[in-house]
Amino acid sequence: MAEQASIASATVTDEGVRRRDFINIAAVSVAGVGGLAVLYPLISQMAPSADVLAESSTEIDISAISAGMAIKAMWRKQPVFVRNLTPEEIKKAETVDVASLRDPQTIEDRTKAGKTNWLITMGVCTHLGCVPLGAGEGEVKGEFGGYFCPCHGSVYDTAARIRKGPAPKNLEVPPYEFSSDTVVKIG
Repeated sequence: MAEQASIASATVTDEGVRRRDFINIAAVSVAGVGGLAVLYPLISQMAPSADVLAESSTEIDISAISAGMAIKAMWRKQPVFVRNLTPEEIKKAETVDVASLRDPQTIEDRTKAGKTNWLITMGVCTHLGCVPLGAGEGEVKGEFGGYFCPCHGSVYDTAARIRKGPAPKNLEVPPYEFSSDTVVKIG
């Protein structure tokens, strides 16, 4: 008899533990699902919106840009300069002593291999964010034949490298690739 009583009390205790474990697991599961239900909208609202994703890259037809010309385009709501350098401008950029530059980069560092004549840079001065002149027809290009920032007088050469003025760095080269011989994809 005593054995039966101890077996019965052990069964009750095991069932009590099992029930308690089930309640704990259920409560933790409900709390976890509730936590995910709260966190998902908070995290998903940080994702870029459709209009931002649409502007993440842009394609530019460069077939109409003859040697020596430049155009302004927009990428991520900022101006981009696309310039078709002449052989003389490339030679002039190659003859500059890179060690004498504030932000030393060669023309090869700033262009794609085999497409050295295409210089693509952000059209934002690295000093305080003004838009330099030199990409439009008849605009002042500065004494080095590249770009001139009218806000504080920064002067860039034909490879868009800083040569004079307060700008600390060269004009930034955005990520880009040539989709074909006449189309460049920025971004």
